Parts: sequence; C-alpha cells; structure tokens
Amino acid sequence: MEKLIQFIKKDKNYKFTTSLSLLEMLIIFSERFFQVFRGLFYKLFFKSSKGLTFVGSNVKIKHKNMISLGKNVIIDDNVYLNGLSLNGIVLGDNVTISRNSIFVCSGVIRSKGVGIKIGDNTGINARAFLGGQGGIEIGSYVIIGPDVKIFSENHIFSSIELPIKDQGESRKGVKIGNNIWIGSGAIILDGVNLNDGCVVAAGSVVTKSFPQNSIIGGVPAKLIKTRTNE
Repeated sequence: MEKLIQFIKKDKNYKFTTSLSLLEMLIIFSERFFQVFRGLFYKLFFKSSKGLTFVGSNVKIKHKNMISLGKNVIIDDNVYLNGLSLNGIVLGDNVTISRNSIFVCSGVIRSKGVGIKIGDNTGINARAFLGGQGGIEIGSYVIIGPDVKIFSENHIFSSIELPIKDQGESRKGVKIGNNIWIGSGAIILDGVNLNDGCVVAAGSVVTKSFPQNSIIGGVPAKLIKTRTNE
C-alpha cells in the first residue's frame, strides 16, 4: 500500500509510521475503490480533472462546470461544493477536503462571487467553511484544522435607516500563503493576508494581515512570536 500511495502521489518520501493489518488495508482499499468509482462519474461534468478523483458518499456538488481539479483530489463524505462564481473552484494536486466541509462562492444570485483557489498538497479538515464571495486563495502545503471558517466578504451597515441586508457588501478577499497551519476553530475574516510559514493558534479570530513565519493567536489574533530555525 505504501508503494501504491507513493506512485499515486508521486512522492517517494511518503512513509507509514505504523503498520497496517490485512483487514485494515482491505477496508481502506474498499472505501477508496467506491470513491474512485463515484469520481469517474463526476469527472464527466467538471470543467477539468487531471487525474484520479476520490468522492465520498452524500457529496453534493453544484455548478460542476465551474470546478477544476488536479490529480488525486479527495472529496470526503457529506461535502458540499457550489462553484457558481466568476472564477469557480480550482483545486490543485493531492488536495483533501474532509467530511462535512462547505465551499460556497456566491452568497446571492444578484452578485456572483469571485471563487476559491487551493494549491497542491493542501488538507482541509472536517467541517471547514469557505465563503469565496470576495475570493479565497490558499497556497500549497497548507494544513487547515477542523471547524475553520474563512470569510471573504463583509456586510455594510453604515446606515441605521436601511436594513443591513439592503446595504450591500464589501469584498477584499483572503490570501493564505504556502506552508501554513491554521488550528482548529480559527476564523479568518475578509481582507486578511497570511504570508508563507504562518501558524494560527486554535480558536483565533484573525482580523488583519501578518508577515512570514508569524505565530499568532487570540481574539483578535496578535503576534505571539516569529518562527526561526532555532
């Protein structure tokens, strides 16, 4: 199995740290077999799909013609993707979207959103929510923990006379660089730019941008320290 995964991922450094029993391997293979079977069906409708696609059960995907996938993308059980937007949803190679995650690119029909783009080898953990109305760009080798929420749009509320829902929205977009770890339950708000190598503590609310290799945490998030080789 290790050699097979190395071949699929094109990664000779992929190694198991623990052994698997024959029964465990059979369970994993059977699950992946059905995911590949579903993926072959979905490939007929995606804008593009370069390699194997693993699709779990109860997955709902709308506007498939606006979704582009790289190689070996895993879309786990109960994931909801809606690609309706200017740029759609673009997923790189070896991207994993874990169960019960939601990607939405347009909040309302009257105003299409920008979309969501994710680089290679990035993992989105369970129950993540990505709102791509103002555009979300996530780099490569990014770890996003469970229950993380990323918002790329804000409601305007400057008038006290008009209902907030009738005052429109502001959109700046969110950019997350490469090699970043966002801890469980963190919230990233519109306009944030996290540069390469940042680490976001679990439960943080990130309201502003941070430079490379920043370790941040809190509500609102503040700089705790900067990562160094030491």
